[in-house]
Amino acid sequence: MQKFVYDWANGNLYQRFAFVFFFKFRDLNNKEELSLAQMIVDEYPYLHSQLDTIFKHPTQLLFIFDGLDESKSQTNFQPNNCCANPYSQQAVSVIVSSLANQTLLTGCSVLITSRPSNLATTETRCFHRISEIMGFFPKQREEYFQKFFRNPEVAESVFNYVRENGILYTFCYIPSYCWIICTVLSTCSDQNQNRPQTVTQLFVMFVANVLANHSHDVDGEMLRSIARLAEDGVMNHNLAFDDEALRSFGVDTHSRFLSSFMVECDQGPRSFLHLTIQEFMAALLHYLDYSPDRLQDSLLKAKSYEDGRGEIFLRFVCGLSHINTRARLKAHVGDLSTPASKDVIRFLQSAVTQVWNPERPDADKRKILNIFACLTESQNKGLVSSSLGSNGRFEFSEFHLAPLDCTVLAFILESCRETELLNLGACFIQTEGLGRIAPALHTVIDLSLATNNLRDEDVEFIYSMLTHPQCRIKKLSLRNNGLTEECCGQLAWAIKENTSLRDLDLSKNKLAGEDFYQLLEVFSDPTCQIEHLALQEAKLTPEYTESFLSLTNN
Repeated sequence: MQKFVYDWANGNLYQRFAFVFFFKFRDLNNKEELSLAQMIVDEYPYLHSQLDTIFKHPTQLLFIFDGLDESKSQTNFQPNNCCANPYSQQAVSVIVSSLANQTLLTGCSVLITSRPSNLATTETRCFHRISEIMGFFPKQREEYFQKFFRNPEVAESVFNYVRENGILYTFCYIPSYCWIICTVLSTCSDQNQNRPQTVTQLFVMFVANVLANHSHDVDGEMLRSIARLAEDGVMNHNLAFDDEALRSFGVDTHSRFLSSFMVECDQGPRSFLHLTIQEFMAALLHYLDYSPDRLQDSLLKAKSYEDGRGEIFLRFVCGLSHINTRARLKAHVGDLSTPASKDVIRFLQSAVTQVWNPERPDADKRKILNIFACLTESQNKGLVSSSLGSNGRFEFSEFHLAPLDCTVLAFILESCRETELLNLGACFIQTEGLGRIAPALHTVIDLSLATNNLRDEDVEFIYSMLTHPQCRIKKLSLRNNGLTEECCGQLAWAIKENTSLRDLDLSKNKLAGEDFYQLLEVFSDPTCQIEHLALQEAKLTPEYTESFLSLTNN
């Protein structure tokens, strides 16, 4: 969002706005009731005498509120309980809702950002548009690595490693994660076994690097104090801390070590460098200073939050349960708690049974994926296998799966070894998502990739899974995608080499053309194993009649 404001201030974009007011919810958390006018003056004191004039032209005003998920209070965007006077004293949540509902400064524009998980519990009908911030596109991710490392060979080596790691690469769309990933990998040796494989391992190495650089400035108690502060903040939705709060947790406000984790905002309260760093430190507390009651309480609290604020914390707690992940900190803090790890594994086992039931297709898919993400961070394939069993049935049709979700599902499928059914119909996975999950799809018996806007270039993933030596796929639906005759050659080779496929649905694809005969030739071969072929609405013409007659005779 700061880039948004920067482009406006430089006259490059959004010039229909005369004023852009930028606020962070975390900075507004400690505000008592105040007016919109006072909110603006607190942030832009030089506008004090001009507010009356500014408010006369609301269509020229843009209000940006960054980080709704970081707000302590629940903002109700229903049109009731709104205000109309920019000088009336109100709660921050009422002011934000009033601007969004256009009862306050009618005609102004409002832009609010939030983590996606928070939107599930937010009334959004007053907004004209809800967009997903895409961050870096794949080419931009590579450019970032090239600029960070300077040395082209090093940049290429590191980027190739990250690209091959589904979890890390998926997170690279977030610029701040790109910085953390590059910072950590710049300290690693060339041996891949020393490089992080999960987000938890990434942050473990981030903290390990900080501790290595401040070996003379910090003791274990200081680290535990920062972790206690972080955990209290996560559980109580507190992201900004004044010096009194820091001292109450035993944090030395004059320590140089503190600046590696926290930053001071305009001579005011401190906050962690990134919310995710605070969430990681909160999770680390339970392994640095183990208390079974406190751990159980935190796990249950984090799981209960409907606004999603506990999701990342839970993933880190589960990620730290793996002994190899914890071992990366041993040289700096000694052994982390093994009993904590055992408690977390028991919690995970219980959580899986509560949210995942293969007989209930109406189960909350987001909750299932959140638990699957925790299992992925734990890297405990034995736990996945024992919790989910083999021959599982996973129904995700018509549920939007992000690339990270696909990476998580890939780990689950690999751990289960064989899956009876995986329905990814209309999940909008597209090329990147398919690339993330494709290495594990050969383990599925009944697989649907219908209605995913797949293109000819995506057939390379279909080819790789069908030609896998251990391919178990018996039923495959590619129905209603964007496949054309150009992919028929590669698809024909895949079917020819495959020995497991019995049922194939290619309906609602534009396959007609010269290359389609390559597919028909494979289907006509007496050695072809396919027993059921669907080609409804495939734009086929009468010229193929003879070929289809030969199929019926085969």
